Amino acid sequence: MSTNLLSSLKQHTIVVADTGDFESIRKYQPRDATTNPSLILKAAQMPEYAAIVDKALADAKQGGTTGTALLGAAMDQIAVAFGLEILKIVPNRVSTEVDARLSFDTVASVAKAHSLIARYAKAGIAKERVLIKLASTWEGICAAKELKQDGIACNLTLLFSFAQAVACAEAGVQLISPFVGRILDWHKKSAGKDFVGAEDPGVISVTAIYNYYKRHGHQTEVMGASFRNVGEILELAGSDLLTISPALLEEMQKTAGTVARKLDPATAPTLGREKISLDEKSFRWQHNEDAMATEKLSEGIRLFAVDTLKLEKWVAEKLK
Repeated sequence: MSTNLLSSLKQHTIVVADTGDFESIRKYQPRDATTNPSLILKAAQMPEYAAIVDKALADAKQGGTTGTALLGAAMDQIAVAFGLEILKIVPNRVSTEVDARLSFDTVASVAKAHSLIARYAKAGIAKERVLIKLASTWEGICAAKELKQDGIACNLTLLFSFAQAVACAEAGVQLISPFVGRILDWHKKSAGKDFVGAEDPGVISVTAIYNYYKRHGHQTEVMGASFRNVGEILELAGSDLLTISPALLEEMQKTAGTVARKLDPATAPTLGREKISLDEKSFRWQHNEDAMATEKLSEGIRLFAVDTLKLEKWVAEKLK
């Protein structure tokens, strides 16, 4: 029996589908799935999912709200509606993202997370099957710490710096999503050259985080995200999870071969950095010292906000 790269990778790492397209999820059989505003915007406008959107809007209207409150309810209901469909396919968890415009507001992020979890609960989904996605700002990390005390697990996204990873671990965050490809993008532009294999700055970043977590016994799961090529994925085989786009899942499924484990908890203790601890001031300073991370976090929040606004405009038209 021939082995392809995707099936071989699954021997070392939990594979997660980075999409809102149900057919892609069915095809590649990941354990989990993640969504974000950009993916929901794309999926919601696909004709085959019109009935899901229509039902979500009808459900939102049943709340009896109007105007801005109705629009907010409709946005949340659409995100949850896609999450519910995904949970019919994947055996474990789906990640649903909090509005990027709340990235610097801990109180509002916590409230939005509870609202999303309540919508899932109303549909009969236990909170253990949902990860709330928050940007890895100081405020987002504080929100995740508070939500953990309420039994709600979080996925901290837009993670680019070692400081963000340390702060997430200290907050007891369930899972982090370091953006491998976007780290590579920045360094390619900055250096004026490409990086491949183990020299890829995104790969180096996630490897350092993984080894640090395993060395110091942090339970936070590491899930590499935002890949630009299969080579990056192969270099991170052994990471707790990897969330991969349908295009790269397809490429791996069509490519014969086996995948060697690169990240291993057995060797991590000899490779991980010494333990550090960060309060808010030291977090902000260390993150600020990383030009790539500072720029990419801000850019990522802006881009997700832009797609949220596009989806809002589209939903508002549908509600008329």
